[in-house]
Amino acid sequence: MMPPEGQSTVFLVDDDDRIRTSLARALGKRGYDVKSYFSAEAFLDAYDVTQPGCLVLDYGMPGLNGLELQKHLAETEFSIPIIFISGQGGVPESVQAMKAGAVDFLEKPFRQSDLVACINTAFSTDLETRSAEKNVKTARTKFEKLTAREKEVALFMIAHPSTTSSKEVGRQLNISPRTVDHHRARILEKMSIGSVAELIDLSGSAAFLQSAVSVDLDIQS
Repeated sequence: MMPPEGQSTVFLVDDDDRIRTSLARALGKRGYDVKSYFSAEAFLDAYDVTQPGCLVLDYGMPGLNGLELQKHLAETEFSIPIIFISGQGGVPESVQAMKAGAVDFLEKPFRQSDLVACINTAFSTDLETRSAEKNVKTARTKFEKLTAREKEVALFMIAHPSTTSSKEVGRQLNISPRTVDHHRARILEKMSIGSVAELIDLSGSAAFLQSAVSVDLDIQS
């Protein structure tokens, strides 16, 4: 089965030269773009966070081991999906890895078909995450283009989804309904959305909007 996205890369990290070479060759024959590293440190030195893909990671390595690398990536907010492969880790290690968000924990020897299935799942997850992050970044940029009053109106409607009529918003913010209509139209235009409902939905996935709403409510209280 060919990878769903030709631009995604399998980052393979394993200190065993034989396994690393064998896996890289096998995955390459299946059409995957593979970059391999002999240690976690070598991977970190070379990794470009803008490159989509997944990390196939050996658990037991000298220096920084697999779980330690997973923790490091989480602390630095690198969201690359991780598939653990291990001939040493047991149940506690696999549970810890999965709780920390690993796609899977495969014990050596494993079937290549199992690894391929995990890689394809990881690729899809990574692309979805990157797409969501891009949308949020775009929304933040557009939100910052709103005027102070437009932000106030937008945040009020997000914080009070059942009170979004121009009359109610105007009454709460001490402005006329016609002025609310004007601001609403400008907000939707600048945010490139079609309705207040879309704005409220966007706030559910954009943490910065939720934070702004919380700050706004604190100020009002």
